[in-house]
Amino acid sequence: MSDRRSAVAETESEQLLNEIGRLLMEDGEYSSEPTLLYAQLDHNMIGESIFKELGNQLLFRWPINQRLPYALLELWEAQDGQNRWSELEYVLRDGKFDVAYFYPDEIDPQEDVTERRERALQRHFGDKPIVYPPLPTEDELQSYGL
Repeated sequence: MSDRRSAVAETESEQLLNEIGRLLMEDGEYSSEPTLLYAQLDHNMIGESIFKELGNQLLFRWPINQRLPYALLELWEAQDGQNRWSELEYVLRDGKFDVAYFYPDEIDPQEDVTERRERALQRHFGDKPIVYPPLPTEDELQSYGL
């Protein structure tokens, strides 16, 4: 994770950002590949997309850890006030991460999130084709208790 060292204890947000990195690295097949997590959050809504850079292509990965959306929600809720970010880019490379937050007034409401996500992929990994796995079967889908 971030190699920033300090005598001061980590803030809640820093702890959550480090946890998100650990969760992304739990991918047993692709734990160390450069990764982009693009997430969109709002009240009662979490959408996350995970992409791994594999040489000359990008691989979309289904979230493999049920804790990830909860860590994202906790990070979102840790913000003070009403002006919370609504999307984030979390890039993990060589065990270090960079995060960019996007606030509602910075986002064109007419633009689809997939367009912004595609731009983020190009910005971080260049113009590479994306490989999507087949849709999971009903038995493979994660379910969350309410």
